[in-house]
Amino acid sequence: MRVVGLRLQPGQRVPEHRNAIPVAVIVTVGRLTFDDGERTGVVAAGEMLLINPGERHTYHAEVETAAYLVFAGLPGVRSRAWTLRRKTAAP
Repeated sequence: MRVVGLRLQPGQRVPEHRNAIPVAVIVTVGRLTFDDGERTGVVAAGEMLLINPGERHTYHAEVETAAYLVFAGLPGVRSRAWTLRRKTAAP
């Protein structure tokens, strides 16, 4: 696992790209506007965006924004898509 800090100034954007491993983007200040080609949305401070391996995406900030990017896995190792399923107790 690797954690990277990200700071964006108003109007700054990250070009479209893909990641080889799953990434969680946790916004701590401001808000991040993202676009994955199929959907566009805003992630506000205190919220998280999950990005699956291979998904093309871009994001930008309209206000000063800070976030942590949590990379979970290793390049070249088969990754599974993120899920938010709850575990159920065995009967």
